[in-house]
Amino acid sequence: MARIAGIDLPKNKRGVIGLTYVYGIGRTLSSKILAKAGISEDKKVSEWNDDEQNAIRNIINDEYKVEGALRSEVQMNIKRLMDIGCYRGIRHRIGLPLRGQSTKNNARTRKGRKKTVANKKKATK
Repeated sequence: MARIAGIDLPKNKRGVIGLTYVYGIGRTLSSKILAKAGISEDKKVSEWNDDEQNAIRNIINDEYKVEGALRSEVQMNIKRLMDIGCYRGIRHRIGLPLRGQSTKNNARTRKGRKKTVANKKKATK
């Protein structure tokens, strides 16, 4: 089993797909890593030998920020936006979409479940 950056890669998948299980590595970056290591993208993770695994591990450790370090950097960037009080930081703070999306009808993912508000009762004469 290939273990890279603290993640167990799935054995039965192609290498280019298997590497995307690591946070911070997508399809494009996994293709670049495999090309630099000289490994075919069609080769399954279970077919990698120890030298190939070490080559991939070394490339990722030396050149890219992945998993915990990347997560903490992203969180620090969000915290910085909130601390300086910019528009995006305020939107993060109150849990609304940041990138100009409409919030009148949609944005349920950011806003959470509906909070039903009762109607005002009409005054009787």
